[in-house]
Amino acid sequence: MQLFIGGTCAGKRSIVRQRFDTAVWHSAYIGCALKKWPSSAASTRCLVMEGWEHWLAARLADEPDDDGLRQAMAIELDALHAWEARSGGEVVLVMLEMGRGIVPLSAEKRRLRDLNGWLAQDAAARCERVWYVWNGLLKQLSY
Repeated sequence: MQLFIGGTCAGKRSIVRQRFDTAVWHSAYIGCALKKWPSSAASTRCLVMEGWEHWLAARLADEPDDDGLRQAMAIELDALHAWEARSGGEVVLVMLEMGRGIVPLSAEKRRLRDLNGWLAQDAAARCERVWYVWNGLLKQLSY
């Protein structure tokens, strides 16, 4: 797996599209549910997963326990990693970096920000390569 992370409108999508031009995209931004990714993966060798902050936000109300929600999202990451190993395909994660900037006043938005940061850490730990995108520039963070 590879992780591309950066701020809003930093150029993540453009860079991923250039590098993985035949990938199938599974995106929360167009209403794809996280649990439905296996149907997207069935017909591809490269699956791009984006919109993790939306998938997290959708689960906040149903899961009051941060550790439980973090574990549930880690299970999704493990399933993607297993699909990659089983199929010989590649998973590309595109995640929004929310840790820079103003800390939200709302407890719910702070919780989302924290969970998104933990999710990014969990994703990075499972990925072979981690890339940071800022202003359309790409920097490899891990090997």
